Amino acid sequence: MSHRILDPRVTERRNPRTAGIDLASSLEIVDLIAAEDRTVPEAVHSQREQIAQAIDIAEATFRAGGRLFYVGAGTSGRLGVLDASEMPPTYGTDPEMVQGIIAGGHKALTRSQEGAEDRLQSAVEDVDAHGVRSGDFLIGIAASGTTPYVRRALAHARELGARTALVACSPPPEETLEHAELLILPITGPEVVTGSTRMKAGTATKLVLNTITTGAMIRLGKTYGNLMVDLRATNEKLKDRSQRIIMEVCDVPREKAQGLLERSGGVVKTAIVMHFLDVDRAEAERRMAEKGGVIRRVVNRPPPPVAG
Repeated sequence: MSHRILDPRVTERRNPRTAGIDLASSLEIVDLIAAEDRTVPEAVHSQREQIAQAIDIAEATFRAGGRLFYVGAGTSGRLGVLDASEMPPTYGTDPEMVQGIIAGGHKALTRSQEGAEDRLQSAVEDVDAHGVRSGDFLIGIAASGTTPYVRRALAHARELGARTALVACSPPPEETLEHAELLILPITGPEVVTGSTRMKAGTATKLVLNTITTGAMIRLGKTYGNLMVDLRATNEKLKDRSQRIIMEVCDVPREKAQGLLERSGGVVKTAIVMHFLDVDRAEAERRMAEKGGVIRRVVNRPPPPVAG
């Protein structure tokens, strides 16, 4: 008589392709993991329309002065905090613009907080502590689709008037779905090691979050072609990178690029507009505001071709 119970969560099921991994050589382990990882991009691509909707919601949220919040527990929460923390240095955003909320607080980033994902009241308190309000966009992240903390955070965010979405790698129950207006569901299947959702599910989640924020930043005009131009020259490395971008885009020597950067207040995209339109900083900023911050629409010319 069998007493095995099949877990309804896809991420908690056993993977038949890795059932003998405990006796595998190191190279065989690498090959088994790589074979499973190759399935992840297709799972993410299957959600292309939903991810695009999330980009549109995020863009609209930012343009209206709202903010994007990620909420998760364990690996899911850490991935949300990671994505949020990369926005200021990459795109020059205010740290308040994209924020990560993790069950158990910041200490959970480096050490597991047992039971944090089950504390429903903590979800409410954490959402309130971050000031989530109407006009914001909150994305819950739950690999299994069942995390109580995430479900309660989504429900509370909707009560506050925020828009909501859920990223999960296993179909969530109705009690969770009713709080998310958008579901992004890359089904990555059973993990190499049963239940280790930091692997395929984690990889899929990072790809989804990368795409949402990168897409939203592009739509906000933080690139010119594929050049990262909404850059703040706040240290020597960034000053050098900023000058090199201006040199390439404007086809000017370093000395002129340095002067443009100084007159622009250290903002690359402003310097580019100042050069092409031969205007001062205030006028460049005004022209960009008129065109939603998209340089190409302001200067009406494509970026330089890619060399090679």
